[in-house]
Amino acid sequence: MKRDLNDKTPPTAATQQRHRPFDEEEPHAEADPHEPLGPDDRLTPLPPNPYKRHRGITRAWYALKHSLNGFRVAIREESAFRQELTLAALMLPIGAFAPVPAASHALLIGSVLLVLIVELLNSSVEAAIDRISLERHELSKRAKDLGSAAVTVALFACVTTWGFVLGPVVAHWLGF
Repeated sequence: MKRDLNDKTPPTAATQQRHRPFDEEEPHAEADPHEPLGPDDRLTPLPPNPYKRHRGITRAWYALKHSLNGFRVAIREESAFRQELTLAALMLPIGAFAPVPAASHALLIGSVLLVLIVELLNSSVEAAIDRISLERHELSKRAKDLGSAAVTVALFACVTTWGFVLGPVVAHWLGF
């Protein structure tokens, strides 16, 4: 049901249409147009999401609160994240103050932060898989292995970046 552009009355829940990527024909055109047909019907209003009730600065405050809680959980329960965070605490000052051009500082710091980001994502995938079921399943194993592979790629990228950027500096200091 399309609204007339000259109609000045505000839209109601029955006249609002849900977004669809393609303009499809209604699957049950013979039914009463005012009676919702199901969850895919354009006339069915979306239920409010109870997790998205905050707006503006309140939303930002709650997002920060949940992010800090995520860091607390990762530090308390993920030993790999603690190890990588310890290395990051040592490597970030070196990356910030190494005698290299500014773009190289960004590469050094960014590669370390990338490892932390990928580790957090891997931990979240593992937690979601464990939430679904603790039984052994091939798809669960695959998801966890892929997350582990992503961390390995991030670590390899970090080591490679640090080697390319700081290798010439260290070679110069050693007299090579």
